[in-house]
Amino acid sequence: MPHSAEPTDNPASPAANAGSNAAAKPATTPARQAASTSAPGLQRRVLIALSAGQILGGVGMGAALSLGSLLVVAITHADAYAGLATTMTTLGAAVFSIPLARFAGIAGRRSALAIGTLVAAIGAAVVVAAAVLGSLPLLLIGFGAVGAGSAVNLQTRFAAVDLAADRTRGRDLSLVIWATTVGVVVGPNLAPPGDTIGQSFGLPPLTGAFALTIVCQVFAAALYLVLLRPDPLLTAQRLARVDAAGSQPSPVSPPSQRRGRWAAVSILRRNRSAAVAVIALALSHAVMVAIMAMTPVQLAHGGASIMIIGLTISLHTAGMYALSPVFGLLSDRIGRGRVILIGQALLVGSLVTNWVAGYNQVAVAVALILLGLGWSASTIAASALLTESVAVTERTSVQGFSDSLMNLCGAAGGAVAGVVLAWAGYGVLNVLSLILVGAVVWALTARSRAGSRPTPSDARR
Repeated sequence: MPHSAEPTDNPASPAANAGSNAAAKPATTPARQAASTSAPGLQRRVLIALSAGQILGGVGMGAALSLGSLLVVAITHADAYAGLATTMTTLGAAVFSIPLARFAGIAGRRSALAIGTLVAAIGAAVVVAAAVLGSLPLLLIGFGAVGAGSAVNLQTRFAAVDLAADRTRGRDLSLVIWATTVGVVVGPNLAPPGDTIGQSFGLPPLTGAFALTIVCQVFAAALYLVLLRPDPLLTAQRLARVDAAGSQPSPVSPPSQRRGRWAAVSILRRNRSAAVAVIALALSHAVMVAIMAMTPVQLAHGGASIMIIGLTISLHTAGMYALSPVFGLLSDRIGRGRVILIGQALLVGSLVTNWVAGYNQVAVAVALILLGLGWSASTIAASALLTESVAVTERTSVQGFSDSLMNLCGAAGGAVAGVVLAWAGYGVLNVLSLILVGAVVWALTARSRAGSRPTPSDARR
């Protein structure tokens, strides 16, 4: 099989590790045969565990975050502070992404995901305590800790492909993302009954949903601890060492997690495909958050009812998750880069539609659906590209950096969008967002120009 002329763009690939001919492949050993035989069965169990954890975590997070802004207003008695709940949760996700990813590289996904969900549960408990005490600073600390749940949500998509075969990597990743749909849809609808139950136990109004979050996160942590055995990431690292050595290796410590916080930047500087994937993830997320956050304001200015605004956001959320398996299969079939470009084309369609829509509620709803679809295609394909572009021992470092940057860009996008909306309007916000889409397309084009002839492995990239 011919291989890429740029092995540094995918050091984890068979071409990079084994060369272009069969003679360069590692010898088949009993250890390798046993590991290879067990990996598919383990991968199925991993996908089931991660999907179940996503459903539990999504239900809890959806129920809580749907009431977060209302709880802030109830404590501060000021609408101006309503956005602090989302801001702190997003920043919390950015802060926790890197340490959780580095811990996964050392101790495995099982421990990292369980710890992240437990931190989110503790954060929800702090939110309840803050509501009882009427303390805004304590409330914001709690929301920051709840953000660890969002960091776990992002890390699970990478955990889904630790053991995935090249031909199914996009599909496996998208199935776990698709499971998020259940939590996103069911969670907010459980907020009212959760609040009713909470008040029956003497909790302040709006805090019952956070009690539900505690329960869901604890169950999700237990699920990860019980079902993610053996650990998918540690197993993938072991398989990589077997491939490299051609025999059962002696245990070695993963080097990439011990090289400092700038290890990911160093890796991305020398790895063009991984860098493009990170750019696509971060900027696509920034566009999505900026437009999504300001759309309710635009609709309200146009006289839309709360029901119409809620329906529009629900349709957008459906676009983000409902077709995830389709984009996953497409990325496996036609290539990661092509699906990222499809995602960017969908984002352009959304931004242009929004630009000309004005206050037309149907047009804005269509634009928000396209926005969700564009985010979905770009995120799934770019996540798969990032995973397969770096060596197993370097993955968690780069993945954690990518998730952190993704959250920071989302937070920045939301903040800047508010300023642009106030000063120039919704239409200008959509036009300016096209610049970010253009940056992603430029990065992909530059990568293609600098790349080599495609191979069966590279075709998926």
